[in-house]
Amino acid sequence: MFLNTLQRTVWITLFLVCLLAPAVFADDWNYPQPDANRDVNDISFYEAPAAEGHIANITAGRPRNVIFLIGDGMGVNQVALARHKAIGADGRLHLERMPVAGLMRTHSASHRITDSAAASTALADGVKTTNGRIGTTPDGTPWQSILERARAKGYRTGLVVTSTISHATPAGFAAHVKSRGMEAEIAVDMLYNHVDVLFGGGRKYWLSKPAGSREDGRNLIEEAKIAGYQVIYSRDQLAELYPTPVIGLFADDGMTTYAPEPSLAEMARTAILLLSAKSSEWFAPAPRFFVMIEGSQIDWACHANNAENTIRQTLLFDMAVKEAIEFAQEDKHTLVIVTADHETGGLLIKSDDNKVVADWNSKDHTAADVPLFAFGPGSAQFAGTHDNTEIPRIIARLLNFGDFPSPLIKQQTCKQDAVK
Repeated sequence: MFLNTLQRTVWITLFLVCLLAPAVFADDWNYPQPDANRDVNDISFYEAPAAEGHIANITAGRPRNVIFLIGDGMGVNQVALARHKAIGADGRLHLERMPVAGLMRTHSASHRITDSAAASTALADGVKTTNGRIGTTPDGTPWQSILERARAKGYRTGLVVTSTISHATPAGFAAHVKSRGMEAEIAVDMLYNHVDVLFGGGRKYWLSKPAGSREDGRNLIEEAKIAGYQVIYSRDQLAELYPTPVIGLFADDGMTTYAPEPSLAEMARTAILLLSAKSSEWFAPAPRFFVMIEGSQIDWACHANNAENTIRQTLLFDMAVKEAIEFAQEDKHTLVIVTADHETGGLLIKSDDNKVVADWNSKDHTAADVPLFAFGPGSAQFAGTHDNTEIPRIIARLLNFGDFPSPLIKQQTCKQDAVK
């Protein structure tokens, strides 16, 4: 039986899609990896918990602050592998000492397996979208993020990452674009939204050519300074900040996560101190804050099936969790949430001569559920299994934010005048 012209066209199209798909997916996970001069086995920076039991929870009242930590690509086995390497089978990482635990589902509106853009949109906006979209539903409608709602309610806000600050996960909290690849536009959105603390890489997306990669002639760094931001580029400058809004761009692209750059824990600690500082120079003398802190490069290591770097990146992230927990224990009004956007690599843990070894099933994301941990006022609501869209909805209820999620009432049509 001969195929007609339409049938032949369909079959040829399907054949080409299947033929080209591996290359397309390969580009999706072709992230920078440590160069040969970097020792990914060096985890001497890691400070194990002084005790192995769960920390005592603080449950009274409602949270005043929220520290939301996301380990990009971090499944339960990434946590277990890091624990075995750093502490041993019977120990606990800092995040594992948190008193409330559960699981989170991660599928997107378009795929059983999400990408970071759709996952971040769910975690920030409380709605599902198609893979690749940032801060909008599949029909293109922008939805307000939990960070934007917090900002509108008078909270200080922050984003801290080791990727570019305009990468998919941070973008979901402060941008609304049709594609995660629009990092130059995402940087404008972040400036438009007046996020108070921005720490990460991606300096090139803030500057026009030849100094950067923007093609619109804008210098967002100068615009940020005019708007009242401090702008810094080094670890030394991180230690010299005063309590007003700041943008720290510590690499041209993604960060190396090695000295002399600041570590994720150092950036997290500084961000928390700034956002909680009682400063007459800032808009909130008795501050409340929301900050998202991402261990961005767990995902990159898992895409490369690099077990040693997966361990290192997970432990770097756990040190940031330590900073969050210690602040929350002292403050007593801070909710700390730790989860992932998805699992990457299909990581299995096997035994070789009674030594733990990693075994990978994929170089891409998987549909696995991811861990969810919480500590502080309201943390009990995160126990059990949740969809990723439920996380910001719970946060909004705990903070008395009213109708959430909701579409953006005011469209971002004035981005060219964002800082004027």
